[in-house]
Amino acid sequence: MYYRIIRNDISKSKLITLTATIFVAAAAMLVSLAAILVVNLSGAIDTLMTRAETPHFMQMHTGEMDTARLTEFADQNSSVDEFQVLEFLNMDGARIVLGDRSLADRVQDNGFSVQSDKFDYLLDLNGNIISASDGELYVPISYMRDHTTKLGDKAVISGKEFTVAGFLRDSQMNSMLSSSKRFLVSANDYAEIKSLGSTEYLIEFRLKDLSALGAFETAYASAGLEANGPTITYPLFKMINAISDGMMIGVILLVSVLVVAIALMCIRFTLLAKIEDDYREIGVMKIVGLRVSDIKRIYLAKYAAIAAAGCMLGYALSLVFKDMLLENIRLYMGESDNSSLALLFGIIGILLVFLAITAYVSGVLRRFRKISAAEAIRFGTSQEKTTGAKHMLLSRNRLFNTNIFLGVKDVLARKKLYATMLTVLIISAFIMIVPQNLHNTISSKGFIEYMGIGNYDMRVDIQQTDHIAQKAAEIIKTMKSDKAISKYAVLTTKTFKAKAGTGSDINIKIELGDHSIFPTAYSQGRAPAAADEIALSTLNAEELSKKVGDVMTLVIEGKERNLTVSGIYSDITNGGKTAKAVFTDSSADVMWYVISAELADPSLIDNKVSEYTGRFDYAKVADIDEYIAQTFGSTISSVGKASYAAIAVALMIIVLVTLLFMKMLVAKDRYSIAVMKAFGFTNSDIQAQYISRSVFVLIIGIVLGTLLANTLGEMLAGAVISSFGASTFHFTVNPLAAYLLSPLMMIGSVLIATIIGTSGAGQIKISEHIKE
Repeated sequence: MYYRIIRNDISKSKLITLTATIFVAAAAMLVSLAAILVVNLSGAIDTLMTRAETPHFMQMHTGEMDTARLTEFADQNSSVDEFQVLEFLNMDGARIVLGDRSLADRVQDNGFSVQSDKFDYLLDLNGNIISASDGELYVPISYMRDHTTKLGDKAVISGKEFTVAGFLRDSQMNSMLSSSKRFLVSANDYAEIKSLGSTEYLIEFRLKDLSALGAFETAYASAGLEANGPTITYPLFKMINAISDGMMIGVILLVSVLVVAIALMCIRFTLLAKIEDDYREIGVMKIVGLRVSDIKRIYLAKYAAIAAAGCMLGYALSLVFKDMLLENIRLYMGESDNSSLALLFGIIGILLVFLAITAYVSGVLRRFRKISAAEAIRFGTSQEKTTGAKHMLLSRNRLFNTNIFLGVKDVLARKKLYATMLTVLIISAFIMIVPQNLHNTISSKGFIEYMGIGNYDMRVDIQQTDHIAQKAAEIIKTMKSDKAISKYAVLTTKTFKAKAGTGSDINIKIELGDHSIFPTAYSQGRAPAAADEIALSTLNAEELSKKVGDVMTLVIEGKERNLTVSGIYSDITNGGKTAKAVFTDSSADVMWYVISAELADPSLIDNKVSEYTGRFDYAKVADIDEYIAQTFGSTISSVGKASYAAIAVALMIIVLVTLLFMKMLVAKDRYSIAVMKAFGFTNSDIQAQYISRSVFVLIIGIVLGTLLANTLGEMLAGAVISSFGASTFHFTVNPLAAYLLSPLMMIGSVLIATIIGTSGAGQIKISEHIKE
């Protein structure tokens, strides 16, 4: 019986049924996709790091090495499972030519390694450990992705020729956010080129139990072992690998939750429209003695069928689109061992959507209890009580034309009816604007302030070189006399011991210099201004359990000195664990210099970068825009794609919802339309009134949606960004896109849908609908 009722009902309302199914399918597809992508990303990262046997603790070090002392420490520490020291041969990018392209303009440190014997393996694109033969060069996968080189190309490394034999996955340095990139060569080739670069050491440990990592870090620092370079741990490797695709998945997840909410609203539209159409029949069913529960069951069966069909279609679509969205994950990290589990989670996602829809429909159908059988049979539609526009009289109207006035008055008189459409428009505006704002923010020059870097035009890095202070002084002297440079700042990074809360030591990397010239973003407090102050990155503050105003102890020039935490700032560079101070020190070795400059005329940036690159071949000179593009470009691209998809989804939602709502209104207002026609209103007059209603509601929706996007949306986006170490976050809004183009697209969509949706009003005949 239910099958026959559902089939007949669907055949009579094909458009409404199709629209509802599309919304359910869209919601189910996005939820399923988000679940599949999350499980696959997590599984792919775990698979890559398991096969590569990524170090649990890795200390980069430049300078003298005491391997015997490190070996002794590893042997005596009961937490250590395996230990090794790998060499990383840093080489200037200008000495590396892949095919016909030089790496001179790359901001990453490019270096060469041999395959490890114990762990931290470099893998090929099939996930196998690479064994490089003489004359073969295996290139980081990022250089394949950006078409720098291809398989079989000739490569020239400081005059020595190689053949690009393949591309490698590096569980440590895959991400563009990693400051270094490893190339793989044979042991013989490495020995030949070793004298042509500067050697950096990767001191690596695998622990028996990863939960002992914190205690091991403390033990390493307390032992006073080599630490002239960044320290990165297993959780940080995992986070860096997840950032680009993780942010894209975050946007999809946000949009999927909002689309589910809109799908429920649309189900409400279609259900209310159906109830309006069947109002007299519902009254008859009540008269003949059918219980409310029986009537509910008939409608619930139909919408359960729609939900089931939509969910299955959505799941099928998610399987179609998943490969496209998984392409980047598979390229950089390989296949996930959790692929089958991902499909199961996708099914769980659509089941949750199905249950949410059926529960919501059941709640909406409770209104059957309030339907009067006599009223339903007499009028054939629900009799609404209008409130809120009693003082709006047409005779007093001087501001709007008659049709616009009547349209606005109807919205104010029936607020409850229009509230659902308003909610959908607010959410749609939110869906359009938040991903756009997020994309604009992370692609803007100002976003570097959330990366632990100041906002400037040109950056000069000096590291991995002899006489580093002398060479830095040479560049500083040149900048002082360069009239094109309006201001510059010099920061040196050194490693100090800090006393942790338990009384043990940890190593902490501190940037020394004037931090007020090119400030970073502070989530709390301010930059250090006095010699007894220090600012901590978010991750360091959390690890040390410090907040603004707390005191921490550093060992400086062999003596303990107390410093007050002046601020906590955002940082997603160097593993997110840094600090800033202004005190002077002559005891610790300088790890690297960063000299940043602002130009009086920004149009000269390219010329200055070329000039300084040519004059100072030992330094790495970069335009800050290029620096951002190379370190954060893949993340910007991923979020950009998600933002464009969100715009398309929002516009589709607006068109379909407005179309449904207008059809429901026309069905509900048949009597009113017939009365207006009797008074002489033309079809175009009536259509103008409905357009006025839509535009009035839309304007309110755009205003509220934009406000919500810039408040709640900023908080949600900030929560995603903060999980990567950037705790302070404010949207960079493109006014043209957010306040002009997006509203225009929404208005255009609403107008088109309103015109189509109200076309049936002209077919309403006075004689058929005025019977009272």
